[in-house]
Amino acid sequence: MRKYLKFLFLTISIVTIYGFVNEPENNAVSLKVKVSGLRNDNGVVQFSLYNKNGSIPDEDYEKFYRMKTSKIENGSTSVLFSNLKQGVYAVNILHDENKNGKIDKGWVLPVEGIGFSNYESIGLTNRPNFSKASFEIKKNSTQSIQIIYM
Repeated sequence: MRKYLKFLFLTISIVTIYGFVNEPENNAVSLKVKVSGLRNDNGVVQFSLYNKNGSIPDEDYEKFYRMKTSKIENGSTSVLFSNLKQGVYAVNILHDENKNGKIDKGWVLPVEGIGFSNYESIGLTNRPNFSKASFEIKKNSTQSIQIIYM
């Protein structure tokens, strides 16, 4: 009987601890990111989510918080980032037409479409950065990103 009680106590303890560790956050939110106006349905759209100041620009995609890709249908697509903590985020998108996971450039400028939250254009005087691209999420939200082709 004593061994049975020890086993029962151990089992209940493990289940209880496992439940606390894997319990989803009460304040978790989701972010839907949409993009339209893609010039074709080739490749995929890569969505990079950032949550730290100084993480954008990130040409080599090394500083992102989460990343997803999505197929394109009729010039548009979207993804859902779920189970996020409430906070400040920014989004970078890449129309990765050849599916190589990087920004392909001509002489200097990208030859594939790119975009950032809160940006409608990009130029020498309007370079992307986290501060300008960021937005706060307190509840489930949707962001539409403008695709920019150079």
